[in-house]
Amino acid sequence: MAYQAGGQRSELRPVPEGLEAQAYLQDYATLLEAVPFPSVVLDHRWDVVLANTAFASLFRAVGPHPTAMPGDNFLRFVLFHPDASSVLGEHESRWCLPMLAHFAAAVERHGHDHGLQAIRRDIAQDPIMDAAYRHGLPHWIRAVGEQAVEHDGSVRPLVHPDPRWGATDCRIVDETPRTLRDLGYTRLTLVLRPAPTRRRPRRAAAHLTVVPTPKA
Repeated sequence: MAYQAGGQRSELRPVPEGLEAQAYLQDYATLLEAVPFPSVVLDHRWDVVLANTAFASLFRAVGPHPTAMPGDNFLRFVLFHPDASSVLGEHESRWCLPMLAHFAAAVERHGHDHGLQAIRRDIAQDPIMDAAYRHGLPHWIRAVGEQAVEHDGSVRPLVHPDPRWGATDCRIVDETPRTLRDLGYTRLTLVLRPAPTRRRPRRAAAHLTVVPTPKA
C-alpha cells in the first residue's frame, strides 16, 4: 500500500467526489507503491494525498513536528521543519526558494484558499523568510533563471538515511497523468542517483541567508 501522513496506511485526503475518482486513486496508490523511488501525489496546497514507502523511507529520520511533517504537507516541511536541511541538500537555494516561488504562483491562482493563507501567515512570522518571499524572489529568479524554479527535470541534492544512497542527487520528474491533473493533483517522483565517490558534506540548518533582508 502507498503511505501518507508520516508513514500511516493511506487514507485518501482530501477524498474526491465520485466513486470512480476514489477507485482511481485507490488503484493509483497500488501503482505508486510499485515505484522504487520516492514518489508523492500533492494537491494545490502541497498537502500529501498519496506517498509510497520509498518516500516515507527518505524522511524516516526526521523528528516530529506539529505542522510540518513531510507526509502531511511537503511545502510546510521544506520551509518550516528544523530537520529539512538534514535531508534536502543546499536547502535554502535549491529547495526553499523554488518552493517559495511556486507558492507565490499558487497564491495568485488560489488567493482565497484558507490553507494557503495559513502558510502565508506562518511565512510572515519569520522576518527573513518573509523578506525573501516579498522582496527577494524576483531578484533571485532574474539571477538564476526561470529554469531554477521549475520542479520537473531539476536536479537537486539530498542526503538519504540509507547509506547505500547517502549524500547524492535526485532528479525531480513530474509524472502527472491527465486524470490526476483534472482532480487538481500533481505527482512528483525523486529519481535517486547512486551516491558519488566524494560525499557532499551536510549543511547546518539556516534561514534563507542567500536572500538579504532589504534595507529600509
